[in-house]
Amino acid sequence: MTQLTPDTQEMLDSLRAAVSETLERKQRLGHYAVIWQGDKPVLVGDDAPDQVDRQSPGAPALD
Repeated sequence: MTQLTPDTQEMLDSLRAAVSETLERKQRLGHYAVIWQGDKPVLVGDDAPDQVDRQSPGAPALD
């Protein structure tokens, strides 16, 4: 991987921390999260629906 500039690394670290905090908070509250695994989004968490019931018009199916 290419070496990042200090400013870019600081931004990346901030974004990673924000995502980590948000996912942790959702888990504590018992909310599910949608994350990207491989080539498709995946719903994770105890209350995650088995399948997505509603999609935006024109959105690809989540299979």
